[in-house]
Amino acid sequence: MKLTIYRKLLLSYLAMALLTVLASAYAIFSLQQLNRLAERVINEDFVVVDISKKMMTALLAQESAEKRYLILRDPTLEAIFWSRSQEFKDGIADLKKGRFSEAGPALARVVSLHGRYDEIFQQEAALVRGTRGDEAQALSEGESRRTIDEIAQHIRGLQRRAERDIDARMNAIEDQGHRGSRLTALLILVSLVGGGVLMLLVTYNISRPLKKLEQATGLIADGKFDADFRMNRKDEIGSLAHAFGEMSQRLKVLEERNLDASPLTGLPGNRAIEREIVKRLAAKQAFSLCHVDLDNFKPFVDKYGYAWGSEVIKETAHLLAAVLGEAGDAGDFMGHIGGDDFVIISEPPRAEELCRRVVAGFDGRIQKFYTEKDREQGFFIGKDRKGVQQKFPLITVTIAIVTDDSSRFKSPLDMAEAAAELKEYAKTLPGSNYVTEEGGRQ
Repeated sequence: MKLTIYRKLLLSYLAMALLTVLASAYAIFSLQQLNRLAERVINEDFVVVDISKKMMTALLAQESAEKRYLILRDPTLEAIFWSRSQEFKDGIADLKKGRFSEAGPALARVVSLHGRYDEIFQQEAALVRGTRGDEAQALSEGESRRTIDEIAQHIRGLQRRAERDIDARMNAIEDQGHRGSRLTALLILVSLVGGGVLMLLVTYNISRPLKKLEQATGLIADGKFDADFRMNRKDEIGSLAHAFGEMSQRLKVLEERNLDASPLTGLPGNRAIEREIVKRLAAKQAFSLCHVDLDNFKPFVDKYGYAWGSEVIKETAHLLAAVLGEAGDAGDFMGHIGGDDFVIISEPPRAEELCRRVVAGFDGRIQKFYTEKDREQGFFIGKDRKGVQQKFPLITVTIAIVTDDSSRFKSPLDMAEAAAELKEYAKTLPGSNYVTEEGGRQ
């Protein structure tokens, strides 16, 4: 058969078309693999990490309730123990519902150990009620402690395994992106030998987004989560870009939380508070900044110890969260400045109501942190800053409310300084109270 120009062009076109089909098929296959990896990272690995952290928090809360119960013998602490136990079991149920088959053996061991821990606490409670506190304490320090340590070890193992899976799949995404780009580029180069405009279009249509995603993968690996993943596509590339965007934002949120969140309360820290104030000032809508501070906290810590002081701070955070859950709005914000200082940001009418509820609920919650003698007296004996012993009132809460719509304050620092000044005035007032700039007091 004579190879005419027509036939040569036809053969060239067929060869180019074949290469184009091969290139497209490989690219789609690679994108599907990348998409599956990204979905597993988001829908499985991140979920395991998040649930593991919640289970560890619930376990530590159980242990804290157990230790306090053995000391204070307060039935409320027993109820808290069982409430945290249920939270832990809810985490186990969530893991069982997910696609986490690798965690099966370890999870079964955690279920068994946690059941044993609950049984040990029941024994301790029975011993306490039978005035056999020493035996209960020995049981807590022995078998209970070992059981908690083993549970924590398994939970950390689950979390580390999920984190390793995240790293491995991120590396696989990057490797797959590199391989796909190299082979696609090679096929495109061979197709260009045929001189087809169609191949140029295919190159532009496939190589460009793949290259962008490849670069974005490198940026994410370097800890840069603000890459632009927006693509006006409704195919696998668009789906992958969307998955990359969600994954990047989720990683950024987790990174910011880990760097800025209070390790004691888990609440947003100073940078998050500053961003929230900047955002609201820019919106030019009225909002209130409520600076929450504890009175007589340092003397309390000097007498009862920093560990007990940490419990007071966590209890305060729980109270604020409960109040926002009952009377707050989805747009309200709560943060932990540090130490015994907190922040609530809300709309002016609702902010005062939230503060009123915090003040009303605080004194009752703080009672359990004192000895019976100090509760009955209404004060405790401690040392002032000069080391002189004197009477100190029980801890109270003071809240300063500052309101603005961006017409008064130009920066978060200005607004925070105004709140701090008002708080110093409020702390001169007796008991738990909140004050506004207009002179209102509760």
